[in-house]
Amino acid sequence: MTQEQYILASQPNPLQRPGCATVYPVGIYGWRKRCLYFFILLLLVTMIVNLALTIWILKVMNFTVDGMGNLRVTKEGIRLEGVSEFLLPLYVKEIKSRRDSPLVLQSDRNVTVNARNNLGQLTGQLTVGSEMVEAQCQRFEVKSSDGERVLFSADEEEISIGTDKLRVTGNEGVVFSHSVETPHVRAEPFQDLNRGRDSCQQVVSLIFLNANSIRLGNLPHGSVDPLLGPGTTYLKQTVYEVCVCPSGKLYLSPAESSSTCQTTNSVCLWS
Repeated sequence: MTQEQYILASQPNPLQRPGCATVYPVGIYGWRKRCLYFFILLLLVTMIVNLALTIWILKVMNFTVDGMGNLRVTKEGIRLEGVSEFLLPLYVKEIKSRRDSPLVLQSDRNVTVNARNNLGQLTGQLTVGSEMVEAQCQRFEVKSSDGERVLFSADEEEISIGTDKLRVTGNEGVVFSHSVETPHVRAEPFQDLNRGRDSCQQVVSLIFLNANSIRLGNLPHGSVDPLLGPGTTYLKQTVYEVCVCPSGKLYLSPAESSSTCQTTNSVCLWS
């Protein structure tokens, strides 16, 4: 074998063995390719549905840069417009309505307002239920519309009524378990001021005056003749007795050995 033949024999010749060459295809083919396209399409549809739902929720809930729905976030706090429903407790510093609009709190059971100190301890509670209104606090006050006068106050020691007139209506009136102090007691117009038989178990003191002298000025004088009218005086009469009309009006009657109030009650007829 010559040198040329040896060189040709040692070099590979692709034309000599065409059936032995191996070809590896590059890429995804067949069912794998179909699955990949299906998942891409499914992901695209899911993204479109999510985007549509997000836009629909934003539209329905009325989301804006200031809040959502009836809720608006302002510099002064949170503002709610219309009817709002709270499923859990609400903790706020101040609640007020719009100008010239009432503030309505409604609940299926009751409305409870709690006040707490900086330590979280309960200091006051107001509960409005279907049968009663209950307040638990150290002192309860009811003030006038201007906020200056205290109309009613109550604490553990006393109850104070700051009005000029206390009016009691009803057939049974009012019952006091302890003493009552008042400068004036009177009945309604054209009504009798009566004290029932079982109104008091001990002693009833209607008038108690502790003074050295009592002066009642400008009292009218009663007369025997009802045509004379009130104010008639009697000559040389220096001692009188004080009489009371059914209406509560006081007048003077000449003092004698017995009472003369029944015979000189012309003042009561004119009053």
